[in-house]
Amino acid sequence: MSDTLRGWQHRTPDTGHRTPDTGHRTPDTGAGAGAGVPAPVFGLAPEWLLSRGAPVADALVLSHPEQYERLRIACPEAAPTAVLAGDPCFDRILAARPYRERFRRALGVRSGQQLVLLNSTWNSESLFGDGGGGGDVVAALLDRVSAEFPVDEYRFAAVLHPNIWHGHGPGQIRAWLDRARRGGLALIDPLKGWRQALLAADAVIGDHGSVTYYAAALGTPVLLGAAPLDALDPDAPISAFMREAPQLDPDASLSAQIDKLIRRHRPLSGPAEFTTSVPGESAVRLRRLFYSMMDAPEPGWPASLKPLPLPDYEAATATVPFHVLSQVLGPGEVAVSRRAGPRPMVGPDHGAELHVAVHEDTRDVDQLDLADVIFRDGAPDDPRFGSPSVWTAEVLRRHQGCSLAAYVTGPSACVVRVRGEEPLRVVAAPGADAGGMSGLDPTAYASALYAWLATGSPGAAAADERLMQAMADGLSVRTGTRLHRVRVEPLTPPE
Repeated sequence: MSDTLRGWQHRTPDTGHRTPDTGHRTPDTGAGAGAGVPAPVFGLAPEWLLSRGAPVADALVLSHPEQYERLRIACPEAAPTAVLAGDPCFDRILAARPYRERFRRALGVRSGQQLVLLNSTWNSESLFGDGGGGGDVVAALLDRVSAEFPVDEYRFAAVLHPNIWHGHGPGQIRAWLDRARRGGLALIDPLKGWRQALLAADAVIGDHGSVTYYAAALGTPVLLGAAPLDALDPDAPISAFMREAPQLDPDASLSAQIDKLIRRHRPLSGPAEFTTSVPGESAVRLRRLFYSMMDAPEPGWPASLKPLPLPDYEAATATVPFHVLSQVLGPGEVAVSRRAGPRPMVGPDHGAELHVAVHEDTRDVDQLDLADVIFRDGAPDDPRFGSPSVWTAEVLRRHQGCSLAAYVTGPSACVVRVRGEEPLRVVAAPGADAGGMSGLDPTAYASALYAWLATGSPGAAAADERLMQAMADGLSVRTGTRLHRVRVEPLTPPE
């Protein structure tokens, strides 16, 4: 599939990407251009398709008859070379749909979390550019992500066009996004992992690039953070999509916009219709074309495309300090809302308390002495830390202001030590939220336990009583609309 055949307009060929999704149109100042004549559609104009008046290619593969009509008008000399063969990239995505949950788990997305994907093509009017408005769109979005979205309810990832990586360099990209990555943003490999991330996403904030259009073709909710309509052919399918899709309101709550986008989503018909007219047939059609051009018989086995591989696991580890709003809702029930961003305002009407939870590996090392909860994750038998029991005792000795240390030993369990107490095991209770990636991040359990022990009457005796109640009855931890049951028990076998 060629994005330009949907209406992308640009004078410079794309380099190193699956599709020329440049999305930019500039007036043609070269030979043959006249006043008021729009720039040619990239990939369709005679200057790309003809040499001395003859087609340079023996076959020009198209994914939809609409592209043929555009080709016939733009460059009739090349029209006889057109072959309708579908979109192998999109066919690979469609074939991998049954593995969506695996792709989500590979990105560390837990049950009940919404995965929001930020996607940008590569020119100045893209999401990673200035969005056509002269501002730094991605930087503004990431600041709002850390301030507005609780980390236990949302997971964010970014797919950036390979030309962004090539133009600025991987080191610069990672440096620009360092704070966001330490806040939990997953930065997706631009060549190997973007299709899987697209399938895993619950919503996409994008622009006029191909990945955003693929998202819409899959029926995924799309919010346009950049939509430069003047850069597109007004008659192309991409232009219709840009006009119809909801657009980001920079002055409104981002979290409210994402929630509304997902709740009220109705797939647009255009992207699914125009991405390919022969879904699932590209392997058969392309192989037939290639062997016919070689004047050779096709192999006897069925034509097929390489399946999308399962990406490596990427834990949703955040090392920036968490500001945790907690509220005891009833006996043994605690609501927690953790944000990896600015300190939230807490007024007397909120009925909530605020505490700070910090990963031991944070770069904000000054926050460790201010933390109420310090945590880390690792194998329970990692010799570098002695054991979870040894590590928790060491942390509380080193940081006298810390009240609780938590060592995450698995996807649904952690070892915690309350100051002055023996180590405990906190684990998801049996049930729907208990296993694998289905439950809550165990560091949220630790914050809930801290909040439960800190509430009510002050004093060691009262705290001991609340701890005994938690061990007897467990805790219910609420994040957003989800309720998670947690057991609190002595660490066994003793270390």
